[in-house]
Amino acid sequence: MYIDTHTHLYSSAFDEDREQIIEKAQKAGVQKFFLPAIDSTTHEAMLNLEKKYPHTIFAMMGLHPVDVKFDTYKKELSIVENYIQQRDFIAIGEIGIDLYWDSSTLEIQQEAFSQQIDWALEKNWPIVIHCRDAFDEVFEVLDHKNQKINGVFHCFTGTENQALHAIDLGLKLGIGGVATFKNGKIDQFLNQIDIQNIVLETDSPYLAPAPVRGKRNDSSFLPYIAEKLAEIYGISLAEIGRITTQNALEVFQIQR
Repeated sequence: MYIDTHTHLYSSAFDEDREQIIEKAQKAGVQKFFLPAIDSTTHEAMLNLEKKYPHTIFAMMGLHPVDVKFDTYKKELSIVENYIQQRDFIAIGEIGIDLYWDSSTLEIQQEAFSQQIDWALEKNWPIVIHCRDAFDEVFEVLDHKNQKINGVFHCFTGTENQALHAIDLGLKLGIGGVATFKNGKIDQFLNQIDIQNIVLETDSPYLAPAPVRGKRNDSSFLPYIAEKLAEIYGISLAEIGRITTQNALEVFQIQR
């Protein structure tokens, strides 16, 4: 059994076949789906999906760094704050820094990231971190907090030293399709990272793993990632499922 700790199931990419995709994923052994937030334009779709599948689908709340814009980010953050005052979420996420799309917003991205970490710490909730072309900048914010931070470094694509830095801060590594790519590189050192620090994710509909790379990704492809980890760690697929599921339940504070 598996948990997909990061899937955008509420995305319009699944509007035509969402129920079938969920059923297909469940048949593949995926028992729970964790939904990261993006911004206020997608909250309704995400929360409606969670409501439709209680005990199976779980929502996060947060402002994605790509959507931290000069003219809207303060309003978006206030919406996030209002939500987390009204109800519980499994995490604050996905939050972080993305310099691939727009480096001009770095300062306000750091501000938004820092503020949302503070909210998570106040609530004792985990965070889910998005980082693209911004490892130094992300670690700068995290290190400045000067305390352990529970959560997941989503779609981890860094070096072994960066992986160890994240783990030392209290984070687990979200491993998805990149681990199956020929040029993904993280497969070269993952066996040096204790599997107790790993959770599985797809980031669907993005980043489909080999051998379905280039297709729309969905949670039913999670076993391809698990198979790659079984190969890397030299343990059975069943053990990969058992350990990563337990890791996910612990970091997101969910009862089995």
